Amino acid sequence: MKKSRRDFLKICGAAALGTAVPAAADASSAKVFTDNKDFSMLYDSTICVGCKACVTTCKQVNDLATEQGKFDKNNLWDSPEKLDSNTRTIIKLYKESPEKYAFVKKQCMHCAKPSCVSACPVSAMQKSDNGIVFYDKDICIGCRYCLIACPYNIPKFEWEKPIPKIVKCDMCKFTNFKQKGITACAEVCPTDAILFGKRGDLIKIAKKRIKDHPDIYIHHIYGEHEVGGANCIYLAGVDFNKLSFPNLPNPSAAALSENIQHTIYKGFIAPVALYGTLCFVAFRNRKSKKDGDNEQS
Repeated sequence: MKKSRRDFLKICGAAALGTAVPAAADASSAKVFTDNKDFSMLYDSTICVGCKACVTTCKQVNDLATEQGKFDKNNLWDSPEKLDSNTRTIIKLYKESPEKYAFVKKQCMHCAKPSCVSACPVSAMQKSDNGIVFYDKDICIGCRYCLIACPYNIPKFEWEKPIPKIVKCDMCKFTNFKQKGITACAEVCPTDAILFGKRGDLIKIAKKRIKDHPDIYIHHIYGEHEVGGANCIYLAGVDFNKLSFPNLPNPSAAALSENIQHTIYKGFIAPVALYGTLCFVAFRNRKSKKDGDNEQS
């Protein structure tokens, strides 16, 4: 059966991907991106009392506007309902019954291999050597790839402003952490539901709490391994799905996509091979046309 040029190119492309993708997937799943020396936060949902001091202090320290609640006609309270361009962290309530409920803190997870950093074409999203994932507004071109890439749907865009920027938690890198060496939310938490420290130490604390109180905790540290691990880790007494945490695979999607690109373009072999294939097809078509013209004459 005669193959068309389109079929030939499809076969070449499929063969290249068939070789590159499995190798890249194996490499990305085996690589460890977490660092026990990175700065991290441990949030324990079973200790949180839902006071929202962390939310209010985050706004004060990072100069974010207050938000009027639907119930608050006189605008007396700062009442954000979700993460948005004015809210970097939020406390939400999960309630099954009057007796069974849990609070949960949402914010940037500070992934060990951040998809937002991988997707940003101009390096406006960056990861510090100490593990903090932050944003540089002076570099950002507003493409919003970071919004799409984040598996936790965290970065927000200032749609309401003429010169917008991305808003997300940066662990108070330029404010409280710079001045005091601790995030504002962890500093003000009255029950120590938010601990700040080195990732290795916080993982040990989390495992000890689960071991000492197996009847209280779900036996899972969320963020320890998800998509390559994160520097914000969580303990809870109810299933993490009920707290709106997505089920994510352990291998990093960002690492997989980067490995596929690097494998295909390694040594510039693939582009050269593709260029050679296109030249061959063009030469063959030109020769066929010339032979046809000679036969007609």
